[in-house]
Amino acid sequence: MKQLILIACTVFSFAQLAQAQATDSTVVKKEKNAQVEISKEGVNIHIGKTDSTKKDNKGSFPKVSFGLNIEHFDIGLSKYHNGSDFGFPSSYDFLENNNWKTHTVGFDLLQFGVRFNPNFKIALAGGIDWNHIRLERDVTIRPDAAVLTADPSSETNLEKNRFSSRYLRVPLYFEYRSKQDKHKNRFSFVAGPEVGFLIDGKVKQKTDGGEKIKVKDDYNFTQFRYGANVRLGYGGTGLFFKYYFNDVFADNTAPGLEGYKNLSFGLTFGF
Repeated sequence: MKQLILIACTVFSFAQLAQAQATDSTVVKKEKNAQVEISKEGVNIHIGKTDSTKKDNKGSFPKVSFGLNIEHFDIGLSKYHNGSDFGFPSSYDFLENNNWKTHTVGFDLLQFGVRFNPNFKIALAGGIDWNHIRLERDVTIRPDAAVLTADPSSETNLEKNRFSSRYLRVPLYFEYRSKQDKHKNRFSFVAGPEVGFLIDGKVKQKTDGGEKIKVKDDYNFTQFRYGANVRLGYGGTGLFFKYYFNDVFADNTAPGLEGYKNLSFGLTFGF
């Protein structure tokens, strides 16, 4: 995960540098079916079908794009709750977590988009989300269990005890952006539904002696989740809010934990 964050930060830094050096017009480099686009809005890489045959410089719409498009790098906090109760459930006290170390990281990798005019666009994207719960107690979530269960850890005073899920995310974006201001930046508002498909779950522990323990399983996380996301941005930076309507854990795998949901929010880079 640290390597992923480092790579993402490197990409974002390059994008910021490109923004600083870009002129009002977009610089496009093409190689067969690939296209690299550098503008004041950031860096987009398109592999496959790019804009329709109607040329950009004529200002004709709609314009279609499809391919590798690294956008919406999210890093923020995840808040797990049951209704208005943001504490851990009494019957599942092993889910007690560190608020400031329970977080989410994700980004979009592929996108199919249609821009109808300079201000409005609809896009279907695909990417990955990680949700990390930093457990406070020295417990081990049991893999291959029909019901969500935790056992006392064989190690005491764990330095790190992280309970994670990884999802393929598929959001549908409705984007509105303003005209460019005098700094050549825009205000953006993006909202839409999002679904996710579980890739895997993982328990990662680090003992006070430095030993690392990693176990992958589905850990009864729901296989399919659905929700909504909202993004507000200026230039290439902004805020995101995501809420999932169904429960964190699959039906009948966590009795008494029905209604336990995930709300995420934080910073997003790349519009």
